[in-house]
Amino acid sequence: MKHIIKAAVIGSIIALSATTVSMAEVTLKFAHAAPETDLQQDLAVFFQEQIAERTGGEIKVQIFPQGQLGNDAAMIDGARSGIIDITMVGLNNFSGLMPESAAFTLPFMFPTRETAYKVLDGEVGKGVLSQFEQHGLKGLGFPENGYRNMTNNRGPIRTPADVEGLQMRVNNSKALSDMFSALGANPQQIPIAELYTALETGVVDSQDHPIGVTLSFKFHEVQKYLSLTNHSYSPLAVAMNLDRFNSLTADQQAIVLEVAAEAVKMQRELSIANESDMIVQLEAEGMEVNRDVDGAAFQAKMKPVWDTFIAENGDALVKAIEAASAN
Repeated sequence: MKHIIKAAVIGSIIALSATTVSMAEVTLKFAHAAPETDLQQDLAVFFQEQIAERTGGEIKVQIFPQGQLGNDAAMIDGARSGIIDITMVGLNNFSGLMPESAAFTLPFMFPTRETAYKVLDGEVGKGVLSQFEQHGLKGLGFPENGYRNMTNNRGPIRTPADVEGLQMRVNNSKALSDMFSALGANPQQIPIAELYTALETGVVDSQDHPIGVTLSFKFHEVQKYLSLTNHSYSPLAVAMNLDRFNSLTADQQAIVLEVAAEAVKMQRELSIANESDMIVQLEAEGMEVNRDVDGAAFQAKMKPVWDTFIAENGDALVKAIEAASAN
């Protein structure tokens, strides 16, 4: 009988030890769509290293760049279901779940990066992050994709008339699609993973992305002209599976939130510091860069786009962003 009891106790200790080890060795899958040369990878690596260091190795982060775990929609679905623990995608990709959030990417919403940061990091942005929980996600912050600029193979874009007739690739942002329609282009929605080939084969002859994306995805190899239109600020969003986040200890949760905030700050600073050099590099690679853009003329044509968005989604978030921007 003593032997049976002793065996049971030992078995319980072994089981408890196994549970403790499994709790201590958490591995989080972090997926994004950008190449390893992109600042998104820099953010992911910073997050990986700091999480490991500050948790004493209890949490490890495994990074899956360049869409290894699927396109943006698939990564969001994966994060919601728990197949992926953390994903980083353009905020526009969450507009299917949270249509109002597309207000952040309306054309000419943010006059400066600093304004965007103030709104995204303030009460308005925190309110949107809290909405992620309704969809099984924990919002961790808004890194920067940057201001979107137009590239094409026809010529420099200086005025709205220069956009007419372009076969323009667009992402899944309805506001941006409406913008290019209003400018007389023919917008076509194409996943970013397919965009290089679409440009190379002439399916489309133009696209819009922040400078870093144009460089890291090597669109300069299939696009001749870059025009600095800065027509829409494009935030990223980092989101974690909510159940996975809640499974962490309180201390681990605090570390994840702390490191995520620092990673966002670091990545934004790199984006600002590197942008001029990236433009120079694109010029060195053969792109003709046009800085002579009539921004006021473009902005004047955007009222119908805003009106359509407000008619479909209301103006609450638009007004909140405008109010926070003015303070």
